[in-house]
Amino acid sequence: MRTYLDFEKPIADLESRLEETKALAQSSNVDVSQAVEVLEQSIEKLRREIFQNLTRWQRVQLSRHPDRPYTLDYISLMCSQFIELHGDRTVRDDPAMIGGFCELDDQAVMIIGQQKGRNTKQRQQRNFGMANPEGYRKALRLMKLAEKFNKPIITLIDTPGAFPGLEAEERGQGEAIARNLKEMFMLKVPVICIIIGEGASGGALGIAIGDRVFMLENTWYSVISPESCSSILWRSWNFKEQAAEALKLTAKDMATFNLVDGIIDEPLGGAHTDHGAMALHLKEVILKSLAELNALDPDERIDQRIDKFCSMGVVVE
Repeated sequence: MRTYLDFEKPIADLESRLEETKALAQSSNVDVSQAVEVLEQSIEKLRREIFQNLTRWQRVQLSRHPDRPYTLDYISLMCSQFIELHGDRTVRDDPAMIGGFCELDDQAVMIIGQQKGRNTKQRQQRNFGMANPEGYRKALRLMKLAEKFNKPIITLIDTPGAFPGLEAEERGQGEAIARNLKEMFMLKVPVICIIIGEGASGGALGIAIGDRVFMLENTWYSVISPESCSSILWRSWNFKEQAAEALKLTAKDMATFNLVDGIIDEPLGGAHTDHGAMALHLKEVILKSLAELNALDPDERIDQRIDKFCSMGVVVE
């Protein structure tokens, strides 16, 4: 059964009426084709009106939709012969961060990303997509492995942040993320980073230094979530909508600020409405970007990568 967000309630009401009309036609053999056509047109028109005028907070809600495709969903839909690799060779394996070699068409790549869970048990196992230090160290180990075998790296970012627990800090959460930032700048292979859901703080940035950084249409990327920002500024989560507007955290905002290289369109209604179409479009963008990056000399790629991130932001003296 499809899950509707608050702002989708008018669509849900019309779709419910459509289902009732179709059920009536089946039970009574009454011709309701004209009524069905009118309802379908109304639903399509309403859906376009709603999704063309989404607020920033509504896009945050879409990025967290429970039916939205996660990293493993994209891997299963885009890739073949995926071989998941485990462990950071120091502490343990972190289920919140997954990765391994796979094939995109005929091209072998290393794909790494945060993974959330669909139900309570999975969410606890995956720690809600919040990686510990060993998750970031595992990601770096896999990146170095890809570099050793001269394979491109794809990262899929979807996290509410790195795990903020005391034990994570004791094991060097900040150092693990900082090391990833440093090492990713110098990787000799192409690196493509894509925000597929939530992109919060250093937890996202820890695997987001790349030659190309893309965002899906209904995702967000910010140093802090709207709820946390609201709790700091207003001592309450009740102002999360205002916080989202002030943070300017949507894909369109990030593109305006030249913080990402492009926005990947989603199916009307969000990526969760058609996993297959979303994965196919994402794969096309990845393969096109890889073709461009593979044509560059490794040193030239590294220089462009460094220049891109060094040019971000505004400094006033």
